[in-house]
Amino acid sequence: MAVSIRLRREGALNRPYYKVVVADSRSPRDGKFIEIIGTYDPKKTGHNSTLKLDRVDHWISKGAQPSDTVRSLIKKNRKQTANVPVEPAQTVAEEPAAAE
Repeated sequence: MAVSIRLRREGALNRPYYKVVVADSRSPRDGKFIEIIGTYDPKKTGHNSTLKLDRVDHWISKGAQPSDTVRSLIKKNRKQTANVPVEPAQTVAEEPAAAE
């Protein structure tokens, strides 16, 4: 079974909204799928997609082929997560002491 990662169209007329799905390459565009791994809203500006990158990596390691659009979404989401600054967790020692 050839598996692909592609877009599934949802939404109303002239208001497209897509779900990123893992599906058998022989199934129709909006047909049966294996797993939903993200969303994409082309009408929204800025960061307009969400992906479960761990599931993307899992399926690609199993041999799934992403479509061209999904490949660019993966690239953008990886760049977005790399640019997010990680805030260090506040430890108990750093908390101010309570006045007695």
